[in-house]
Amino acid sequence: MNNKKLSPWLWTSALAVYAFLYIPLIIVIVYSFNDSRLNAEWVGFTLKWYQVLFNDGPMLHAAGNSLLIALVTSAAATLFGTMAGYAMYKFKLRLLPLLVLTPLALPEILMGVSLLIFFVMLNMTLGMVSITLAHISFCIGFVAIVVRSRLAGMDESLVEAARDLGATQWQAFRLITLPLIMPGVIAGALMAFTLSIDDFVITFFTAGAGASTLPLQIYSMIKIAVTPEVNAISSLLMALTLALIMAASKLAPGVFKAN
Repeated sequence: MNNKKLSPWLWTSALAVYAFLYIPLIIVIVYSFNDSRLNAEWVGFTLKWYQVLFNDGPMLHAAGNSLLIALVTSAAATLFGTMAGYAMYKFKLRLLPLLVLTPLALPEILMGVSLLIFFVMLNMTLGMVSITLAHISFCIGFVAIVVRSRLAGMDESLVEAARDLGATQWQAFRLITLPLIMPGVIAGALMAFTLSIDDFVITFFTAGAGASTLPLQIYSMIKIAVTPEVNAISSLLMALTLALIMAASKLAPGVFKAN
């Protein structure tokens, strides 16, 4: 173990980076309790903006749509992403990683325009279904990467021992491989959920006129002004994300444990 003390410059740089990342988030949370409709200055503590939020019908409808899309997306992307990750690990095909991971490298605006053109060519009505399909298409690659890295660290001799003892290929996968890669599967599902629930660019192109998600609703509100209600819903989103990370760390501690 290296016992050398870290340089003061390194500590200063690290603190500056973390301050840049987290101080804006803290400000959003604090100002969600500000007793003023304007965010120019602190007036006093209040909970009324959360009350306003929970009585805002369009906002609650958009939040419900986002949660539904994120749940369906995470389930489908986890299934197909796990299959893709396993195929990339098992079959050394050069074209397969290219097909699975290309959506990750494409700019979101290009992905959104491409999906919009594709749905129009299929004569599909833009709405909840088109948003969900779009989210699944770009989340599969993220799940595949996590599962593929988990498979790379797995002891393959356990699977070989199960096959030597008479287990079929499906039995070896279900009883040996799947439990060992489950932390990666859970982490991939969490990643797909969080990417889906806060996606804006691709959703903007594939939503159509009748569908509304939480990012789209927040965008329509901040075009006028950033009110404490927007801070309140942003704080709740941060709390939800933190709760999911904590739950995943309990269910799959190996994924979040530093080496």
